[in-house]
Amino acid sequence: MPSAAAVSIIVDAAVFPGTFMSTDKKFASQADLADKNVSFDKLSDHAYAFTAEGDPNTGIIVGDDAVLVADTQATPVMAQEVIRRIRQVTAKPIRYVVLTHYHAVRVLGASAYGAEHIIASEDTRELIVERGEADMKSEIERFPRLFQAVESVPGLTWPTLTFRGEMTLWLGTLEVKLMQLGRGHTLDAIAALEPRKLVPGRGAALMTPDQVREGLAQTRAFISDLYAAVKRDAAAGRDLRSVYQRAYSELKPRYGNWVIYDHCMPFDVSRAYDQATRYPDPRIWTAQRDKEMWDQLEG
Repeated sequence: MPSAAAVSIIVDAAVFPGTFMSTDKKFASQADLADKNVSFDKLSDHAYAFTAEGDPNTGIIVGDDAVLVADTQATPVMAQEVIRRIRQVTAKPIRYVVLTHYHAVRVLGASAYGAEHIIASEDTRELIVERGEADMKSEIERFPRLFQAVESVPGLTWPTLTFRGEMTLWLGTLEVKLMQLGRGHTLDAIAALEPRKLVPGRGAALMTPDQVREGLAQTRAFISDLYAAVKRDAAAGRDLRSVYQRAYSELKPRYGNWVIYDHCMPFDVSRAYDQATRYPDPRIWTAQRDKEMWDQLEG
C-alpha cells in the first residue's frame, strides 16, 4: 500500500513472508491455540495494517468521509478487535469491506462491520458459489482458534459489488484502486507497481521499499523452489507422501521459519503435485479431503 494520496489493494493474490512456525503435527492448526500479539501499524495518514504473528491480516484505509476494511477476520466476534483498533484512530463510518479472495478465514467476519458495500472480484464471487460452503467447513475444522465464537457467523459472505480487472473508489479526495492482477501469486505485477509499503496475506507489514522487494523475492523463490522439487519427484513416479517428505526437508532450511510453514506445506505440496500431474486448476478442498490428505502425509 503506497502512502501519499492513493492506496492500492491487490485481490486474488497472496504473499506470505513472515516468521511464525508451528511444529505440532496434530491436524492442520488444531494444536495452535495460543493467543497472538496484535500489531496495528500506521502505514500512512490513510492506511493501517492489523497483523497478529502470522494470522490472516486485515488492511484499513481511512478516507475523508469513510473507512474501508480489506479482509475481515474469520468471525464477527474476532472482527471486534479490528473495529476496536479502528476506533482508536477514527470515528468515521466503515462503509466498505473488500474481500481479497474467498477463503472463509478472511471473509466470514464481514457482518461485524455493518458496511454499506461488500466488494470482491467477479472471480471471487464465482468461487464462493462453487466452493464457499466446502471451504467454510474445512477451514473451521483446520483453524479452531481463528474461528472463536463461530456461532456468530451468519453464513457465507456475499459481495454486493463485483468487478473485473480494476475498480476505483473515492473516499472523499482519497483514491483507492482495487486491482485484480491475475491468478494466484502475481508477484511480478505487484513488483512493477513499486510499492513503498505492503501488507501481505499473513506476516508483518513490510514498511520500506527494501522490505517489500525482499518479501516479493523470497516469496517468488519459495514458489519456484517448491514447484521445482514437486515436479521433479512427480515426474520420477514418486507418490504424494514421498514427494511431500522430500520437499519438506529440502525447503525447511531456507523457509522453515516462515509463517505457519508446518501447516501450509502439506496443502502447498498437494496443490503443486496436482498441478504437476493431472489437475491444472485447483480442486475443491473439503473437510474430508483435508483429513485424508493430512493422514496420508503426516499420519
